[in-house]
Amino acid sequence: MEQKVAVISGCSSGFGLLTAVEMAQAGYKVVATMRNLGKRAELDAAAKAAGVALDVRKLDVTDSASLPGFVDAVVKDHGRVDVLVNNAGFSISGFIEDLSLDEIRRVLDTNFFGHVAMTKAALPVMRRQKSGVVIMVSSIAGLIGQPVVSSYCASKHALEGWSEALRLEVAPLGVKVVLVEPGAYETNIWEKNAILGTGVASEASPNKERSLKFRERVRKDIKKADPHEVSRLIVRIAQDPDPKLRYLVGKDAKMAIRLKRLLPWKTWEKMLAHRLGL
Repeated sequence: MEQKVAVISGCSSGFGLLTAVEMAQAGYKVVATMRNLGKRAELDAAAKAAGVALDVRKLDVTDSASLPGFVDAVVKDHGRVDVLVNNAGFSISGFIEDLSLDEIRRVLDTNFFGHVAMTKAALPVMRRQKSGVVIMVSSIAGLIGQPVVSSYCASKHALEGWSEALRLEVAPLGVKVVLVEPGAYETNIWEKNAILGTGVASEASPNKERSLKFRERVRKDIKKADPHEVSRLIVRIAQDPDPKLRYLVGKDAKMAIRLKRLLPWKTWEKMLAHRLGL
């Protein structure tokens, strides 16, 4: 049986790194990508420790013109693309008054348009194969708006709606689209991949103290689970012949959704503001 090929974005750390290693352990030929190959050391070390080989390649999902050529190169070398895991992403934090439009667009360019462009590049291959699965790494922030990360929430909300529509479009082609919606997990999204907007620390900002207080509250007080739970779920989804559209993962995410659906809006927002120290 021909070895299945998985392409994963954002593999320098976090969910992408763990998923790349675990998919290789599950028998996939993994093309693990990242924007900056200078940050591959952690991935290489993890692969070596697990005893697996990865095809590590440079990929910037915001460079949409390069993506079809990237996919063609993967197909030339490996023959097919069975799984695409759209995982690349980051967040710029700050109250909306302190964020520039360029900063907001930057988040959307990576977290939403990057996934759209990468999926469009892979779909012709999956159409020819009459098979494939596209796994979008979304977030509980795609279902629940949260303060100070509004642009991140916007990118994930957009990804949710687009993926739901895309799933209907490509199902007749034999292609499956799946959303994975993690809660809080111990990844670099809280540190290296969480950037403060340029206006946040400005003395002119009316929200400077609130922003810094919020950031510390999230870093220290929000419990974060083992990210292997998410990477193992992604592998199971890739192996499932009939996956669901949405997979909410994490006790905190599941509880938050239940409460938001059950509580009156005013009660919900007061509870959220208190929890986040606003």
